[in-house]
Amino acid sequence: MRKSEIKRKTGETDIVLTIDLDGAGKSDVCTGCGFLDHMLELFSRHGRFDLSVSCTGDTNVDYHHTVEDVGICLGKAFSEALGDRRGITRYASIAMPMDEALTLAAADISGRGVLGYALEIPTEKVGDFDCELACEFFSAFVREGGITLHLRSLAGENSHHIIESAFKGAAVALRHAVRIDSEHADDLPSTKGVL
Repeated sequence: MRKSEIKRKTGETDIVLTIDLDGAGKSDVCTGCGFLDHMLELFSRHGRFDLSVSCTGDTNVDYHHTVEDVGICLGKAFSEALGDRRGITRYASIAMPMDEALTLAAADISGRGVLGYALEIPTEKVGDFDCELACEFFSAFVREGGITLHLRSLAGENSHHIIESAFKGAAVALRHAVRIDSEHADDLPSTKGVL
């Protein structure tokens, strides 16, 4: 039962987020930012995580607080749902194509929040979404989740496709990294004895 619910309320956002790491890829997402909703829906679908996100934020200012705080909540939920991380595969990577875009996504459920971010996004915005917020989202997510995640552009010209390939790639890599290794379900995949 690798599930978690996170509630977070600040002067900038009010968020309720639930995740089931062993789900079917069902999502119910409403953040007030259409592009973020789209990215979270495909993250859920391709990661096979059941995800529910309700966020009310100060989107009259911009999407920064909403995007970052949803990343914080998703990272906390991942960490909580993983428990002591016993039996997980831990490592996974994929080169994720999205039309002309190709992104390397590599994940290590290490207990250390590290983001290697090298997406080459040619425009400042996709619609009304500031492209720099993709980095803010992933930074918050890995910090709170205790996840090492590398995202690197290998090809791409369309900003939407590049960001989408990063979210899909992260989702698929994480799906494989959190999968229980049936041959070692009682083992902690670390020589230190803790993750």
